[in-house]
Amino acid sequence: MARTDNDTWDLATSVGATATMVAAGRARATKAGLIDDQFAEPLVRAVGIDFFTRWAAGELDSAEVDIPDLPWGMQRMTDLLAVRTRHIDAFVSDAVAAGIRQTVILASGLDARGYRLSWPAGMTLFEVDQPQVLEFKAETLAALGAQPKGDLRMVPSDLRHDWPAALRAAGFDAGRPTAWIAEGLLAFLPPSAQDRLLDQITALSADGSRLIAEIFMNTGENLRVLEAANRKWYEHGLDVRLDNLGYQGDRHDVADYLASRGWRTSRTLASQLLAASGLPVPPRNEGYRENYYCTALLGSR
Repeated sequence: MARTDNDTWDLATSVGATATMVAAGRARATKAGLIDDQFAEPLVRAVGIDFFTRWAAGELDSAEVDIPDLPWGMQRMTDLLAVRTRHIDAFVSDAVAAGIRQTVILASGLDARGYRLSWPAGMTLFEVDQPQVLEFKAETLAALGAQPKGDLRMVPSDLRHDWPAALRAAGFDAGRPTAWIAEGLLAFLPPSAQDRLLDQITALSADGSRLIAEIFMNTGENLRVLEAANRKWYEHGLDVRLDNLGYQGDRHDVADYLASRGWRTSRTLASQLLAASGLPVPPRNEGYRENYYCTALLGSR
């Protein structure tokens, strides 16, 4: 189903269902011993999408569900989410070691870092997402007996609207350095909204702030790969449509865009993370452009 201006979702529909898919991948990676996210599987079960529940529980055989040699699929995603989770967790650890005590997770979905990571005294963690997404996650984790490991504040707001005002109202201090996490987010924003979001982050960031963002290369071949994988999943019982959720069209390269606004940036390819972890690096089809992770530091610190 194509996106519309001001559309909304929960964790079983539209963009929200991709957050559930990602949590299923983290659950699968946890079962494989690649990461440790004890909350991923119960959160997926609570959402109730049967295909993703079976995926999270390890009841689906990736050899049956995936297309051989395709650079995307259940097993590919499990590996990628393992290294993505480790990479972003390491970013958080480095930010904490640098003295940052304010973290913002944008479009947090079913991210459970507020509950599974050890946060230092004085850290304030903000999660920004759709109201129904934040409410569902908080209620589900509370029912599991889970408690945040720090000062966790929910910021119910759409990133296409005035989320900075909502963030400030929750106690965000733009005068303090911040660690920003934009995981699996930017492709779901129109190109102009991506620029606006990066400009807003920059305006809210004090010297010494850090940012990590996952960059999906929104090319025709990449989209064809995703659509082929989705079709195979539909054949095996997925009843939520994942097509046409991103926005096409030319957009600025994130690392270059941030560099032009005073950030010092670096890029890490997904294949580099996979290789460093001893995980298979998928073959590249002609025209397929690889995702990368942009890490950025504002100012001279």
